[in-house]
Amino acid sequence: MTDLSLALPGGLPDKRQVAASFSRAAASYDSVAELQRDVGTQLIQRLPTDFVPLCWLDLGCGTGYFTRALALRFTEGDGLALDIAEGMLNHARPLGGAQHFIAGDAERLPLKDSSCDLIFSSLAVQWCADFEAVLSEAFRVLKPGGMFAFASLCAGTLFELRDSWRQVDGLVHVNRFREFARYEQLCAGSGLRTLSLTNVPHVLHYPDVRSLTHELKALGAHNLNPGRPGGLTGRARILGLVEAYEQFRQAPGLPATYQVVYAVMEKPV
Repeated sequence: MTDLSLALPGGLPDKRQVAASFSRAAASYDSVAELQRDVGTQLIQRLPTDFVPLCWLDLGCGTGYFTRALALRFTEGDGLALDIAEGMLNHARPLGGAQHFIAGDAERLPLKDSSCDLIFSSLAVQWCADFEAVLSEAFRVLKPGGMFAFASLCAGTLFELRDSWRQVDGLVHVNRFREFARYEQLCAGSGLRTLSLTNVPHVLHYPDVRSLTHELKALGAHNLNPGRPGGLTGRARILGLVEAYEQFRQAPGLPATYQVVYAVMEKPV
């Protein structure tokens, strides 16, 4: 069993490694993306019902699942889909939904000023070390009156897995995300008007630890962080992890908690 994690602000992995990991996971991603589909669907539902963008961007589009969902909702608009992982773009492009699929970085968008009415980003920006730059780029690219809707992850995500590993060794296995208060602070200083900003826990249940770690691997969420252990994890440590995680077991199974940040922001007219 390999060690797995998500992201660690201040110690994020090299973006090239992130892109390569998610590129490799393109074929398996949708088969295990229950949380991702749920979160993205809820994010779409948080948009104003009367909002009709003529040009929208799916930022961190992945396999294009929500690129296609946005195209179905906003039939009159032109869509752009952007991701840092070429493998994801190669998977998404033949399935359609957007007029253009673009390789790019959320911290340095290859788009013109005031060119989009909507930037939609579901569970992507947690990989961005400089979220202030993401907000700045969103402000730049949005037209006045345009909206930035994002879902991300904050501190407390996968705390059961992190705390279980902590009982086994002191190495980096599961990493912390930004505190929700930091999201509030950065959004407040972005120049965008915050229409809504909330932290909602999503809890998934698994029959055993291996089911959870295999899902993380299929999602491309490998442990790429500084200080991670190298190679395969020893049997004794895995048994220790399993024993520690069992302390969290509930009737539906072993819980894995994701602390999801939902935000809808508007560029002032």
